[in-house]
Amino acid sequence: MRRWRLLIEYDGGPFVGWQRQASGLSVQALLEEAIARLTGESPTIVGGGRTDAGVHALGQVAHLDLERDWLPERLLGGLNAHLRPHPVAVLEVRAAAPDFHARFSARRKSYLYRILDRRAPPTLERGRVWHVPQRLDAERMHDAAQALVGRHDFTSFRASECQAGSPVKTLDLVHVRRVGPIVEVRAVARSFLHHQVRNLVGTLVQVGLGKRPLSWPAEVLAARDRRAAGPTAPACGLYLERIDYPPD
Repeated sequence: MRRWRLLIEYDGGPFVGWQRQASGLSVQALLEEAIARLTGESPTIVGGGRTDAGVHALGQVAHLDLERDWLPERLLGGLNAHLRPHPVAVLEVRAAAPDFHARFSARRKSYLYRILDRRAPPTLERGRVWHVPQRLDAERMHDAAQALVGRHDFTSFRASECQAGSPVKTLDLVHVRRVGPIVEVRAVARSFLHHQVRNLVGTLVQVGLGKRPLSWPAEVLAARDRRAAGPTAPACGLYLERIDYPPD
């Protein structure tokens, strides 16, 4: 038995999310079907991040165990062949330590949120950004976001259906910058609450539009009430960017 670590990229638009659901196509189920067709085995694939419906991934990590030994390049090529034509690609396959766990071994995760703030709607970026037709002040959003960095009770940024045992999380970094016509919001932490990043972005956009003061995100945080925060940003702008692990 050998444990394998996969690095995966996908467009979340056609999927109900990473995790297998009772109905609808998930990324996890698609990968497990590809593994079964390629190897004849039926392992469970464990993902490092449970992305929601419509959320994309640049660096999802997963692990699985196979009885038969494989050359990594053959496993990589075979999986991608069986994943076509779905918008999922395995970027890397490598052997992992027997105790490696894609979720529980993770040190921190980085999410990227992309906003197109122009009057004209997106064409090439359709389904991959949040379109906000008014100009955003990215520097103002960045300054306001710094009040959220650190260990806090993030109840105000937590989805009502969140199953986490505690709303207390440590946000290592929130960075907002403009890259041409795109405003990027990057959030880094060991773990996140359900919809935490999307609710955070929805709140910061209100500041970037000038509708709320710089102090507002701190006030929202202190309220510990989801009703105090901004709207939930749409899933289409969110990317699981990377997951960091201890050195092998």
